[in-house]
Amino acid sequence: MSAGSGTRAIIAALAANAGIAVAKFVGFLFTGSSSMLAESVHSLADTSNQGLLLLGKKRAQREATPEHPFGYGRDRFFYSFVVALLLFTLGAVFSLYEGVHKVLEPAPITSPIVAIVILGVAVLLESYSFRTAIHESRDLKGDRSWWRFIREATEPELPVVLLEDFGALIGLVLALLGVGLTMLTGNGIWDGIGTVGIGLLLGAIAVVLIIEMKSLLIGEGADPTTVRLITEALEAGRVERVLHLRTQYLSPDELLVAAKIALTPALRLEDVAQAIDDAEQRIRAAVPAAHLIYLEPDLDRTKPASR
Repeated sequence: MSAGSGTRAIIAALAANAGIAVAKFVGFLFTGSSSMLAESVHSLADTSNQGLLLLGKKRAQREATPEHPFGYGRDRFFYSFVVALLLFTLGAVFSLYEGVHKVLEPAPITSPIVAIVILGVAVLLESYSFRTAIHESRDLKGDRSWWRFIREATEPELPVVLLEDFGALIGLVLALLGVGLTMLTGNGIWDGIGTVGIGLLLGAIAVVLIIEMKSLLIGEGADPTTVRLITEALEAGRVERVLHLRTQYLSPDELLVAAKIALTPALRLEDVAQAIDDAEQRIRAAVPAAHLIYLEPDLDRTKPASR
């Protein structure tokens, strides 16, 4: 995944959420609906989150320094982790607090039609943003399920935007139900229940993102398919066997490969160097993301010694 990949989805989500946040705040001022207020804060948090994702992509492009010799690619993981924390604190916690308060002290909604119209427009804008994120993710997803893509993707931005947009759409439906039932029954408790539902939804999404981003931040290795491709690329030419292999993503599109390999016995020093160079070329051809490769030649001590 290139540094610019996924930027379109982030910008689409940023533009949609910024407009939606303003509209929802206006709707809250007209209606006093806690569901509208929760959704307003949700959209404001999402807008801030997309800004952080863009900042993370920008900072990750900095050149390596002596202090950070492997570069700053993990900035993208860090800012995505911050996004998950903000979604939990600004979105989930605030919505739960506001919802519980409204359930305990129900209040009527004024001008509910205004809220319904604003929420309906928000559904259309969020649907456009969600559709853009799906389109941007489809090639990277391959034949995996969407859940597997979110769990296994090393590109943090697209899973974050996908889950945020999905959560926003479900949250809007909950807000519509809360406002609609309050309007039909005249009981403001439904507005509070809808707000609690939004808080629980955002909390669940935030926890999933926190777990996935933490895993990437502390260092994830390549998936089994990529490990198999690397092993097959290594075990050719004068490389008899891979004795030890470790991988780790330094950024979404930069994989570190370190391996101890058994070479054909009795090679000259020049042949050993050439065998290692050839092995590195084969790895890069099979796995383009393998930018940093460290190979250590060794003896295969599992084979019986020759007499």
